[in-house]
Amino acid sequence: METRLNAFKASPEGITAMTKLEEYVRHCGLEFSLIELVKTRASQINGCAFCLHMHTSDARAAGESEARLYLLSAWRESTLYTPRERAALAWTEALTKLPDTGAPTKDYEQGVANFTEKEFVDLTLLIGAINVWNRISVGFRSLHPNETQSRQ
Repeated sequence: METRLNAFKASPEGITAMTKLEEYVRHCGLEFSLIELVKTRASQINGCAFCLHMHTSDARAAGESEARLYLLSAWRESTLYTPRERAALAWTEALTKLPDTGAPTKDYEQGVANFTEKEFVDLTLLIGAINVWNRISVGFRSLHPNETQSRQ
């Protein structure tokens, strides 16, 4: 896969703004495990290898089970996720696939039933942020350092 321009060098101010949003969502009070599940699920949908590698590695390092990571793309058929995680994953899919879903009322209602108002807004910011990172990584063909090493 060819690499394209380096977004970090081309627009450091823009990347700094994204990094500040990332810092906020990382410390907003949502559980780290939930944050990594959301980031991984959105990255699966968007086909972002860079982000998938990063977030599954981070989740494993924090103690996430292999089974939950492997079953994430089939979370609706699994009993391994809590109601709160299921609500977050439904909202993640709804917003990541927004043109197809229109953010269904049932997903919204499931979200507000499992999160405080602040948490639900923060979850939405998290979903928006990972979707932007996915678009940067996929759009500019970012390679994870492990991928560049294996190609040399």
